[in-house]
Amino acid sequence: MGLMAAFTFKAKSLAGEELDGVREASDKFNLARSLRQEGFVLLKAREEKARRSWRLPYIFRRVSVAEKMLFARNLGVMVGAGLALARALDVIARETKNKRFHEILAQLASSIRKGDNFSDALARHPEVFSNLFRAMVASGEKTGKLEDALKLISHQLKREYDLGRKIRGALMYPAIVVTVMCGIGVLMLVYVVPTLVSTFNELKVPLPLSTKAIIAVSSFLLNYFWALPFIILALALGVFFMLQSPAARKVFDVIVLKIPVISTMVKKTNAARTARTLSSLVGAGVEIMDSLAITEEVLQNHYYKEVLAQARRDVEKGEPISAIFVRNPDLYPSLVGEMMSVGEETGKLSEMLLRLAVFYENEVAAATKDLSTVIEPVLMVVIGTAVGFFAISMIQPLYSVVGTF
Repeated sequence: MGLMAAFTFKAKSLAGEELDGVREASDKFNLARSLRQEGFVLLKAREEKARRSWRLPYIFRRVSVAEKMLFARNLGVMVGAGLALARALDVIARETKNKRFHEILAQLASSIRKGDNFSDALARHPEVFSNLFRAMVASGEKTGKLEDALKLISHQLKREYDLGRKIRGALMYPAIVVTVMCGIGVLMLVYVVPTLVSTFNELKVPLPLSTKAIIAVSSFLLNYFWALPFIILALALGVFFMLQSPAARKVFDVIVLKIPVISTMVKKTNAARTARTLSSLVGAGVEIMDSLAITEEVLQNHYYKEVLAQARRDVEKGEPISAIFVRNPDLYPSLVGEMMSVGEETGKLSEMLLRLAVFYENEVAAATKDLSTVIEPVLMVVIGTAVGFFAISMIQPLYSVVGTF
């Protein structure tokens, strides 16, 4: 088989139905042949020239949660309106502005036309479509309720997106303040400190250790200012790769669970995410063991992952799902285990989990507002301490000179 190429094409059926989009084929003749088997006549086709040398790596060409949310919602509406799945994918592919997502949707449509299940086609793109997304689609295909499954996925992604946005919004203010203060600090070190250093040299005053440290940093910035971006990048990459190691990740997970205020928000966020994910999966008809495994993947904190892994082992032994959550009140609020227990007893586990999710999502929203209120005075103390240290370090030698007269 020859190399495959992507073709932008337009075709028409004998009944007058038009079809256009992007498909892979070895050449135009094979493209025309595959379309003819579907009852379409190829009108025109143009090969998309690959320009791989200019393309950003896939890590920088990501598909956002918002794009996947809109995709699931729009696809659900189209499928519910009676549009064929492959045709609906072609329509959405034409509308999306994300080139990578456009390529993936075109490949999904091509796989569907070849007779593949939608969930199997999604499984070929695990970097875009999570196990949660694929499992709910597979359940929708099995039950014949794909439209409902897609709407549920869209709602799940929207809640996830809103939750992340609230947390990012709470951290935005302190991040901006810290960034501005760091910028001002660099300007002081580059423009103000050298002037004071020349004064110290003229007066030949003895310098305390703190002053020497500030002068050393200032001298480094003056002589190696070009290296500062590389140092910042190296530090950022170092932290990123360090957190990829299980040991470092465990340490980080412990730290965030011990910090006052932050730990409360982390616990409520994980409770909301666990309840929301389990509710969506159980409500979609996914088996409980698969639901627990997928929820474990959704969670980021190592200790919460362990709870879900233990839940699977306990369920295999015949224990109720709620048991493990009741035994971990330091991670999950006691309300989680109690509500899940009631849901299991009444046969309404999905409904109880949904109520828990809504409750803790509202709690996270309130906690993010409280976080902003708490962070402001803490930032003021930190900034005041830094300014005070700088002022005392640079003024103290001058005072010592004045004292000698």
